[in-house]
Amino acid sequence: METLGYQTGFGNNCATEALPNALPAGRNSPQVCPYGLYAEQLSGTAFTVPRAEARRSWLYRIRPAALQNAFTPFNGAPSWLHQFGSGPVTPNRLRWNPLEIPSVPTDFIEGIRTWAGNGNSEDLSGVSINLYAANRSMTKRFFYNADAEMLIVPQLGRLRLATELGLIDIEPCEIAVIPRGVRFRVELTDAEARGYLLENFAAVLRLPELGPIGSNGLANARDFLTPVAWYEDLDGEFELIAKFTGAFWRTTLSHSPLDVVAWHGNNAPYKYDLRRFNTIGSISHDHPDPCIFTVLTSPSDTPGTANIDFAIFPPRILAMENTFRPPWFHRNIAGEFMGLIQGIYDAKAKGFLPGGASLHNCMTPHGPDAETFEKASNADLGQPDYIRNTMAFMFETRRVIRPSSIALTSPALQSDYDMAWSGFKKHFNPAKI
Repeated sequence: METLGYQTGFGNNCATEALPNALPAGRNSPQVCPYGLYAEQLSGTAFTVPRAEARRSWLYRIRPAALQNAFTPFNGAPSWLHQFGSGPVTPNRLRWNPLEIPSVPTDFIEGIRTWAGNGNSEDLSGVSINLYAANRSMTKRFFYNADAEMLIVPQLGRLRLATELGLIDIEPCEIAVIPRGVRFRVELTDAEARGYLLENFAAVLRLPELGPIGSNGLANARDFLTPVAWYEDLDGEFELIAKFTGAFWRTTLSHSPLDVVAWHGNNAPYKYDLRRFNTIGSISHDHPDPCIFTVLTSPSDTPGTANIDFAIFPPRILAMENTFRPPWFHRNIAGEFMGLIQGIYDAKAKGFLPGGASLHNCMTPHGPDAETFEKASNADLGQPDYIRNTMAFMFETRRVIRPSSIALTSPALQSDYDMAWSGFKKHFNPAKI
């Protein structure tokens, strides 16, 4: 059964069925379900959270998920780490070239490399920032993550995410979020795939509050898409990989776990096209703070600070007068991990490549390179600046982002990144205003 369709809206209570009348009428768990299905609840939050924050779905499946053998340790994802160290973290600015595509057959799980992170899943706090590079699909292998919600950001190649709750196709400039515990496989639509993966250990991602912006703008709820019900009724020998407490585990199944015929609720995977983001900016002078570019946020226990913000820097028009238009020089309390999906990032003239990444931690100074500064300082501000054919993003977190040993020893690490700021000249003249 292959049906590709979507329902619109963020966090909506959806109801969808792949067979007519598969959803029980008026009951979540009737004594006997239609078609001989099994009822199962998938809870993404505690039962007693406020109603507006609750995430749960009822699944009606051919076999219960409990039908599985015991797990044993799995060693097939050696570069997907769960510890980020406890010692001092370098304050140096770091930047990496893109990962190379593997030369041997490598699926999505095998191709993940942990690049940075903080916190851990057991404390329900922090994130893990990963890169992936793959060249083959998962076929009889499935995966679920009990540690984290997963945000997938493709940079090269299209992916099909075959999940328990339906099919999701994503391409570069689109994202997908997979809730904790949802079982899925990743199929490559193209020969090669590369991108970024965020594990969110804390509160589930949600739309940011709009405040004085009002009721419209940024990422609109109606542009988020949730899959319709889809299932496969397959017998055979299948492998299920689980990530739990930072370790990986393997069990075998006698059937495909993607056998949910109908479901209803709001705990479901979803996708979003970043090109639909309604960018807000200044039309007089100066800049709004970069939080104006936030797509999704995971709030922390301190109001106003995020466990993680996912922000983007999309195509847009800069019209501010008497203003240095590129991102300004800055030192932040937060840690910033950036990636580039396509094009050129407007604060860097060279060196920041699609598929690459950079890390600027708490109070580490950064901003435009010398070439960008000179160009922007002499630009004609009487004309708007059209920034086209680009898409960059940032994972911003209140905690220090710890680069992994893999990242620090990678041949992709640029040893000359500091040279981006080496060309600044002294312009100070106390006799001239």
